[in-house]
Amino acid sequence: MPKKVLTEKITPLSEVKEILESRSKEGELKYEQRLTLDYASKFAKIKSGKAEKFIKELMEAVDKVKERQAIKIADLLPVTPDDVRVIFAKERFSLTENEIKKILEIVDKYRP
Repeated sequence: MPKKVLTEKITPLSEVKEILESRSKEGELKYEQRLTLDYASKFAKIKSGKAEKFIKELMEAVDKVKERQAIKIADLLPVTPDDVRVIFAKERFSLTENEIKKILEIVDKYRP
């Protein structure tokens, strides 16, 4: 019988990496989990604790930024205004230049 999904949560790459590393210490990871850990290790740019703080700060600073977009910004750490616009391309709204500037300022504070 297939397992039922009870909840779903969007998670930053840094947290995924942390979870999979702790599970790998408990026992062997499945193939998909090993691939995901490898991916997260290569592309997670900031630590999990910092990412949490970053996401919260971003959502407070710019009202239009929801958790999903904040996590995507934390994973990608965009460099240019066009990078930020791409993240919001499918939304029904567009960000002002000031909002994009504020997002990039916050990203620069957390960039390694």
